[in-house]
Amino acid sequence: MRLHEPREPRLDVTGMRVVHVIATTAGGTGAHVGMLAAHLVDMGADVTVCGPPDTERVFGFVARGAHFVPVPIGALPHPHDLLTLRRLRHLGLDAGVVHAHSLRAAALAGLALPRGVPFVVTRHNAILETGLTRRLHEALQRFTARRADVTMCVSGDLFDAVRRAGGTDVRRTFVTAPPLRRPERDRDAVRAELGADDRPLVLSVGRLHRQKDYPTLVAAAARLADLVPQPLFVIAGDGPERKVLAALIAATGAPVRLLGERDDIPDLLGAADVLTLTSVWEAGSLAVQEGLRVGLPFVGTRVGALPDLVADAGLLVSPGDARALSVQLRRVITDPELVEDMAQRALRRAAALPSDADAVHQVVAAYSAAVAASQDR
Repeated sequence: MRLHEPREPRLDVTGMRVVHVIATTAGGTGAHVGMLAAHLVDMGADVTVCGPPDTERVFGFVARGAHFVPVPIGALPHPHDLLTLRRLRHLGLDAGVVHAHSLRAAALAGLALPRGVPFVVTRHNAILETGLTRRLHEALQRFTARRADVTMCVSGDLFDAVRRAGGTDVRRTFVTAPPLRRPERDRDAVRAELGADDRPLVLSVGRLHRQKDYPTLVAAAARLADLVPQPLFVIAGDGPERKVLAALIAATGAPVRLLGERDDIPDLLGAADVLTLTSVWEAGSLAVQEGLRVGLPFVGTRVGALPDLVADAGLLVSPGDARALSVQLRRVITDPELVEDMAQRALRRAAALPSDADAVHQVVAAYSAAVAASQDR
């Protein structure tokens, strides 16, 4: 994947006050903001992160050298949005640039800030809702696309959506996975704990949420129950769909285990034979990046940023197609030569992905463009 080449000279951020605005998040968005904050602080910027209190607890922005201001920004409109608007306006008045992450954070920041403040938005997620909620989010997308000086998008479909919504300076960006720590246990010990032993072990990592479409994974696993030895599918993560999935697994007899939240993802990656995701949409999945780094074959859905992320290092199918997914998983599980080829491709792809420094360089170029645009108003 190639990042958009910056057209602007590199901006000196020394002494610049950079304000990041984030909404509720427990995943890649918060990790990305934490990475940017740490690098910008190292470059001499004065960085403040504004977001829900839990984000500081999870991502530790203060430990990275940033200031943190608790500001409630949830997924849905709320009466406390009026207080949030006042706080964001006050915090943004003397900012060198304000950088909002996610649609809700961008909409509130865009409403709060004076027009003279340089304003950058990163879109991390597509609009997947239906009905009235979708129409509301599409309205926010049109507003933020026109309001931002620069909009950065983590996938090609988001890029196209923002351009259609009226964005003028729209760019691609990349969310890098944090360094993966070494496994603490050996492969055999982890496999024994999971009950895999000599069975092919297929791993999926992510919240138990509708976006991940785990029913398709369960259906694909059921189609592979005839293999000997029978594959074991394990899902690391928890969420609102746990009861539904547990009932589905019990009803189908699919060889799937729900592991719940795990803090040993490196151990699981080291123990697995295949990594899979069945999401209806994904950004630059941190789990997939981590899988590529350890040479783990990947089979997943052709959605969002995944095609650009994996390139020729994975096998991709249409979302919701359990039969196609099972066919590709069967190929990998039963063909050692294909596994070796995919492992080598994964390692090469991981080595070619943009680094934190690449992503930061592109963000600073966006800040430079936003500053120039604000001066022209």
